[in-house]
Amino acid sequence: MQRIWQKPIHWLICLVLGALAPQLAAAAGLLTPADGSLPALEIKEHHVNVVIEDGYAITEVDQTFFNPNDRALEAVYSFPVPEKASVGEFTYWIDGKPVTGEVLPKQQARALYEQEKSQGRRTALTEQDEYRTFDSRVYPVQPNDAVRIRLVYIQPVHADLGIGRYVYPLEEGGVDEERMAFFTYQAHVQEAFSFNLSMRSSYPIDQFLLPAHPQAQIQQQTGQEWKASFANTAGNAAIADEEGQSLPAAPTTGSAFTLDKDIVVYWRHQQGLPGAVDMVTYRPEGSDRGTFMLTLTPGDDLGPATQGRDWTFVLDMSGSMAGKYHSLAEGVRKGLNKLPPTDRFRMVLFNNGAQDLTGGYVPVSGANVNHYLQQLESLQPSGGTNLFAGLKMAYEHLDADRPSAVILVTDGVANVGVTAKKAFLKLLEQHDIRLFTFVMGNSANRPLLDGMARVSNGFAMAISNSDDISGRLVQAADKLQHESYRDIDIKISGVKVRDITPQRIGSLYRGQQLIVFGHYWGDGAAKLTIDGKVSARDVRYTSDLQFPATDVRNPELERLWAYATIEDIQNKMDYLGHDADSEDAIVDLAVENGLVTPYTSLVVVEEQVFEQQGIKRNNKARVERERAARQSRNSAPVQDHRQDTAQPAFNGNRSYPSSSGGSTGPVVMLLLLIIVLLRFKRRW
Repeated sequence: MQRIWQKPIHWLICLVLGALAPQLAAAAGLLTPADGSLPALEIKEHHVNVVIEDGYAITEVDQTFFNPNDRALEAVYSFPVPEKASVGEFTYWIDGKPVTGEVLPKQQARALYEQEKSQGRRTALTEQDEYRTFDSRVYPVQPNDAVRIRLVYIQPVHADLGIGRYVYPLEEGGVDEERMAFFTYQAHVQEAFSFNLSMRSSYPIDQFLLPAHPQAQIQQQTGQEWKASFANTAGNAAIADEEGQSLPAAPTTGSAFTLDKDIVVYWRHQQGLPGAVDMVTYRPEGSDRGTFMLTLTPGDDLGPATQGRDWTFVLDMSGSMAGKYHSLAEGVRKGLNKLPPTDRFRMVLFNNGAQDLTGGYVPVSGANVNHYLQQLESLQPSGGTNLFAGLKMAYEHLDADRPSAVILVTDGVANVGVTAKKAFLKLLEQHDIRLFTFVMGNSANRPLLDGMARVSNGFAMAISNSDDISGRLVQAADKLQHESYRDIDIKISGVKVRDITPQRIGSLYRGQQLIVFGHYWGDGAAKLTIDGKVSARDVRYTSDLQFPATDVRNPELERLWAYATIEDIQNKMDYLGHDADSEDAIVDLAVENGLVTPYTSLVVVEEQVFEQQGIKRNNKARVERERAARQSRNSAPVQDHRQDTAQPAFNGNRSYPSSSGGSTGPVVMLLLLIIVLLRFKRRW
């Protein structure tokens, strides 16, 4: 199958990837004994079912583990936090029956779990481990016995330049060395593994791709319905040829699958689709209030950026970079040699402190590139990661008369000097210069990197080792080569609308979609107005909306709205400081909508214990309602959610990726450098 972007820079990718020394990444999403001296539990089965429809994805993970030890034990199930995903269901099988957990304030949930554990009764607890993982504790796992658990999470899914992307995270990022040293991971599924994804799209799709899993079977049912799947059993691993046709099964080495590589799925929307306004709603019968998700896909009316630019590279020189310097220097050389002579560059290096290697901006020339590359090669990485010092120096001595950008190369795990997120946000808010960064791996400090990009009106792009790297670079290059929408403001009149999130929208780049959640009261026709700026000119777009009195198709929207609102509150606390009222608001939202947060947890106990403790089974009822809705949607036709068909809100068709040739080439080279450096940092 061909790649999703035409004319990818294969020669360049091969050159860079040839220098990478692949190492086996530690797997995540595993159940291990809480007593780290015991062998890890065996994974008997691991099954993943994903449904993507109506602008969001629902992922269900069903795993069965086996305890080979000779005693009952407590086990910890750990899995990475997917991007913008809300965990709403954790089910643990007790006496052969599934029991769904309830969300409680964190301390209350932990106390109930410890109480049941002390009594020797079956129980489970799911907590959020900062920004990295969700950890679930299960007790007891009997000797020579199996335990089954199910996890379900929901996340918005959008298209970027007409390309949709879904990631099932399995790779452990590896930035938490103490954690990795404590756990001994068992990454092999012993008996059976399956991955099944169903896509039902309002807009036609012309291609599907799993770049790191060519064995996947991809089926097109209609232009709007696709399926991707693969399944292995021990001793009988199914494979496929380049055309997706089944080949004879190949023997395995005693396991069905190894959980060491993210599963990344791409789909490409049909060329020529118009810019559009789409809206999905949920309002149960008899309710005064409804929930909506509004998706804006602008037309391709952002002009190219042609003026000479200033580029500041902020490079991590901490001890973890040792051994990668030759490749770093070569990547810098190749990138800078492709910049046009109208551009200037600057290099800021940081470890325990920061230094301006170039002493300010220097013109792009062969002499300058060679001179500073020699200096770069003469340095030895060492010390910690003072990210704040590097950024602070990068934002000094900027030239207000030239377009400028800062490209950050780090995983964002600051451990020296200033580390508080609030300080980073305040620093960036003082300067009208965009920060561009890439979120590499499943343990990166995504909240910090996303927050900095948002405050600076830049963008953060997630990258997995299983991505089509060249395609992701083309996406980023298109954004940096074009104007952007700024100061976006959305108003809805004609129907009462409140609780809109995100509260601050910031910038929107070429090909990006904007997703907005909110509540509404009343029903009928309404008017949407979108105001913003492009360069120095004002822009306005309008659309008609129709809010229904009843709509029970998408109950998951309530969780998605709650998660987005909690993000807004958390962002506010990161900037203004934590306060009891904000924390209470998060707890109330999370308990009402069944979400795991830093302040709430999911606890599973026997049914009679829920009753004895006076804990209402609200989340169980919500889970049952959502499951019934999914079954109903699956048997119904794909639904069209476009609101502006009669009078389009945007001018022209939506944006699609440009060819890798032409004027985007220099930016692609620069971004490739970032991917090289970050990938080396992850694998070291």
